[in-house]
Amino acid sequence: MKSELMLKEEAKAKVILPEPVVSYIESCRQKSRPESHLISVLHKVQEHFGYLAKEHMDAVSILMQIPTAKVTGVASFYHYFNFTPRGKHRISICLGTACFVKGAGKVLDRLKELLAIDVGQTTVDRQFSIDVARCVGACALAPVMLVDDKVYAEVKPDQVAKILGEYGFDAKKAAGK
Repeated sequence: MKSELMLKEEAKAKVILPEPVVSYIESCRQKSRPESHLISVLHKVQEHFGYLAKEHMDAVSILMQIPTAKVTGVASFYHYFNFTPRGKHRISICLGTACFVKGAGKVLDRLKELLAIDVGQTTVDRQFSIDVARCVGACALAPVMLVDDKVYAEVKPDQVAKILGEYGFDAKKAAGK
């Protein structure tokens, strides 16, 4: 039998997480080895919120009856999971050998300068996030930058502001900050 405290914690967790995730967790709890579904549960949480906040992982811990340390340990082990909100537009710079040799590092520097954030961060207005990729499989187009699902080939540092402008970035406004 569950204690009154545990019932209260479960009720709070069910408010934090969306109903489809709560239902999914409940279905996983009915299976043998429910803890083996932790990664898929975390994927569902991230799909809904765009990232995994501490409160999301605590709620998963309570509903799955898995220690919080294990939930956060699993989430932090896998590169796929984000712990901060991601921007509306996700930018990825390929830093594979071909892209790097052809100037991807300079493109990344320009991107960080314009957006005033570093790799893995999101702009204050949550419009842009920067990530790096080790290879996107488009070496002949190096250096490559992706914005959401659109590929930009042979990108030069002086083209970055114009590319960002396609997504609502205003370089003049940013410079005036």
